[in-house]
Parts: sequence; C-alpha cells; structure tokens
Amino acid sequence: MSLRLAENTELRALEPWNAEEFAQNIDRVRDYIGPWVGMAHMVTDTDSGRTVLQRYADKQAAGNGRIYGIWIDGKLMGGTLFRTFDAANSMCEIGVWLDPAATGGGLITRACRHMIDWAVCVRGMSRVEWRCSPENERSGAVAQRLGMTLEGVLRSEYPLGGVRQDAQVWSLLAAEWRARK
Repeated sequence: MSLRLAENTELRALEPWNAEEFAQNIDRVRDYIGPWVGMAHMVTDTDSGRTVLQRYADKQAAGNGRIYGIWIDGKLMGGTLFRTFDAANSMCEIGVWLDPAATGGGLITRACRHMIDWAVCVRGMSRVEWRCSPENERSGAVAQRLGMTLEGVLRSEYPLGGVRQDAQVWSLLAAEWRARK
C-alpha cells in the first residue's frame, strides 16, 4: 500500500523488514537531522534500525503510533510518523525527517496533510500536535503551512545529545482542519 506524493515519490509504511534501508537513510542524513531528531542518535546500524521499526510496528498493532517512509525514485529519503497516537484522549503528535537533497519541494507538507486528514477524519482525533526546536525554522514553517497555531515553548523539555532542548508546541484542532477543507 502506498500513497503518491509526487510523480516519482510515494509514502508507504516503514516496517521492520526495511531496517537495513532505514539505517542507511539515517546514516546519510544523521548530521543534517541530528540537532533536531532523536532517531539520528538511536539508529546507528541495521539492528538498532530494526528495533525502532519494530517498536513502531508494535505501536501500530496497539493503535498508538505509526511510521511511514518517503521513497523518491525507489530510494528511502525520509519519513513521517505519529510519534504519539492517543485514541483515548483523541490527540496525536506528528514527527518528520527528510534528506536535505529532497527538501524544498513540499513533500513533508503533503505527507503530513494526508496524515492529519486520516487522524482527524478516519480516527476521530480532536488535536494534532507538532513539536520542534525553536531553532528549527524549517520545521516551524511546515507547522505554519499546515495551519497549526504556535501555543508556546516548553523550556528544557527533553535531552538530545546530552543537552536539554526547548520545544515549540504547535497544534491543530479537528474543527480547524475541517473548516480548511
């Protein structure tokens, strides 16, 4: 199953059997995404890639998370995920990463629109969150393009690379999403 994002680009499930390709992708983009994305520090080889993908397969089976890859011309170039998916509380959080060679074409925005539409219209989520470093201007720009509202900054929210990081919290409510359609 896949979803076409552009002529040569598709969004599809990223599964444990993709571990080697996933680890290679993270290795290629590690320096670019490392300041923002914890996965860059967790996935260092095929085994750790399989562990992450299995964790998301287990989350998907339990209904509380998913991970997707973005393939361009058959090569894994990034992905999107529901970092959290809390059906009981009707909220989820989207996360993303992309190879710098693939940036600037709107792929992440298009992929996230599909994810939001599914989360709100199929799964009934009331709130979709986006969290990013205040220094990650590209990520904040995606949240804005998706119609999200910046709610504030959580100071020293999480550790990354041994340093406590701040996180902007953006959100989109189901009624706002439906009004835009």
